[in-house]
Amino acid sequence: MTEVEFWDLVTRTEATQSQESLAQSLKQKLAELSNDELKAFDKIFGQQMRRSYLWSLWGAAYIITGCDSEYAFAEFRCFLISLGKATYEAVITHPDNLAQLPAWPEKDGYAYPFVDEYDLIAGQLYEDRTGEELPFMPSGKATPVGKKFSTKPKELKQQYPELSARFPF
Repeated sequence: MTEVEFWDLVTRTEATQSQESLAQSLKQKLAELSNDELKAFDKIFGQQMRRSYLWSLWGAAYIITGCDSEYAFAEFRCFLISLGKATYEAVITHPDNLAQLPAWPEKDGYAYPFVDEYDLIAGQLYEDRTGEELPFMPSGKATPVGKKFSTKPKELKQQYPELSARFPF
C-alpha cells in the first residue's frame, strides 16, 4: 500500500458527499484488499490521524462547529483526511485554509465536518475476516501538539481570520 493508493481510497468524490455514502464507498474499496493491504492501509490512516493531532487544527474545528471533545475532534480529522492529500496538507500546515473549501457537508443546515468511525472501517473488515484485531498502533501524544488555542473571540479572529469571517460566532 503506497500513500498514493491510500489517498485514492479515502478521498471523497465531492465536498458535500454524505458520511454514509463516504463510509460505504470506503468499505467497498477496502473489501477488495488483502489482509496485509488492510494492515498497511490502517497504519497509514493512523499516521495521518497522529499528524493532524494539533491544537491549531482543533481551534479551526472549534470555530466551525464548537468542537469540544476528543471524540468529535477525531471525527473532524477523519473528515479532513477524506478531503484528500492536497487539502489535508494545506490545512495541517495552515488550518485557516479550511475557509477556502467551496462546500461543506451539512446537517440541519449547519456545516458538519465529521466522519463517524471512518478510521475504524479497515479494522472492522479485518476482524470480520480473521476474527482478530489489527495490530495496535499507539496514537501518539497524550495531548495535541502545539499551543492550545484560546476560546476568546478576539484571539480566535486573529488566529483564524478567514474561518472567523465564514463562521461568525
